[in-house]
Amino acid sequence: MLQSQSQSQGPVAGLFDRYPALPGTFDEMFDDTGARIPFARIAALLAKMTPDELARAQHLAETALLQQGVTFSVYGDARGTEKIFPFCLVPRLIAADDFRHLDRGLQQRLRALGAFLDDIYGEQKILAAGIVPAEIVLGAAGYRPMLRGIKAPGGVRIHISGVDLIRDPDGTWRVLEDNLRTPSGVSYVVENRLISKRMFPRVFDAARVHRVDHYPTRLADTLRSVSPVSADDTYAVVLTPGPYNAAYFEHSFLARTMGLELVQAPDLVVDGDKVYCRTTRGPRRVDVIYRRTDEAFLDPEVFRPDSVLGVPGLMRAYAAGNVALANAPGNGVADDKAMYPFVPKMIEFYLGEQPILEQVHTYVCLFEDDRKYVLEHLGELVVKAVDEAGGYGMLMGPQSTADERDEFRRRIQAEPRRYIAQHRIELSSCPTWIADRGCVEPRRVDLRPYILTSREGPWVLPGGLTRVALTAGSYVVNSSQGGGSKDTWVLKAAP
Repeated sequence: MLQSQSQSQGPVAGLFDRYPALPGTFDEMFDDTGARIPFARIAALLAKMTPDELARAQHLAETALLQQGVTFSVYGDARGTEKIFPFCLVPRLIAADDFRHLDRGLQQRLRALGAFLDDIYGEQKILAAGIVPAEIVLGAAGYRPMLRGIKAPGGVRIHISGVDLIRDPDGTWRVLEDNLRTPSGVSYVVENRLISKRMFPRVFDAARVHRVDHYPTRLADTLRSVSPVSADDTYAVVLTPGPYNAAYFEHSFLARTMGLELVQAPDLVVDGDKVYCRTTRGPRRVDVIYRRTDEAFLDPEVFRPDSVLGVPGLMRAYAAGNVALANAPGNGVADDKAMYPFVPKMIEFYLGEQPILEQVHTYVCLFEDDRKYVLEHLGELVVKAVDEAGGYGMLMGPQSTADERDEFRRRIQAEPRRYIAQHRIELSSCPTWIADRGCVEPRRVDLRPYILTSREGPWVLPGGLTRVALTAGSYVVNSSQGGGSKDTWVLKAAP
């Protein structure tokens, strides 16, 4: 039980009075002596709340999120259930020094991944040099050979990215995976902040937290920066597959906060090699499309011919340089999980630098030695399908049954390219309100920072989506698998 913040900070009472540390994890707010020094003042203010007061605030927060429509659709539910993204009011804190390290490392990573995509769809120098095996790249489900030779308008392919980070038991930040296609979740970052500021106004003011509400403005500026026409004359839209998409709230939220039109495929038409939007005043040329439609459905003339969510001819306009697509089609090759182990080599190859951020050692089942090790140690490993997301296509070896391991053994032997494996790394934990127990307990968390890349280079939002595994003992933080979220407070440097 934690009873003091540190030797010099006085006692923590109330809310955290019986807070039990989770053995073997790095607790984000506390160490063995109490609250970590950068967070001592914040912890002391939060600790003055009683559990009943936090329970009431939590209920008000959830009611506000539901009334504001901050929901996501539950796939697989025949009733089309809309749920709020479970939210915990107790914030996740990140010290200024930690964020400076992450900021440098994420910018470096995005520059290298952008160079990799330019190269793979261009001269393929990294393959010729043998840095990344050609079969890994050319065999990736996300590699689009028909796009080779097409340059991205504005010179940017990864306009919006979400890089998933974890913190190991030693407190070291590690990249877990890259999301470079249509990363979601940033709307919850902004909405969570609005709620936490309302519920904890005094604590928030005292904490000196970096703002996140300017993300939509920065995103709009990023989109305009890659326009084929001048930024002042740019007409940009947000393309959504429609209201039945699980992330439709986010599509409409971002369009509204950026001041852009939210459109669906029937609203757009390609004439020659230019894209136009049907408006009440007649057709208007579109220069930039922030697409939230998966690329497989983007243009039935190039990708899936049965798509009714796409715009025929869109890729023709893109290839001609007359419309910028954010993110660029073809990015999936870079966030394929089998590509992840090679990112440090990409950083060295393209930038001539040593990687700033650590990774998790990964076994690629395509390679015979790696595959043999994985098959012999399935009960100790986390096995992931390289082209799945959201916690699907995964075997949690330490918690698996013999039948589940046998099933994954058959899958790996049948399609070794589809699987990678990693030893399970203990995630960091964070104080989390557990309603049915009426107290604060540690739960495992990860972090998804959002990075915007314009013509001028990457910019990292000083915050991000902290996802939390709400079930005791769980490692799964995905909302589709029962996870929730927290507001992420990145503290400003001390004056």
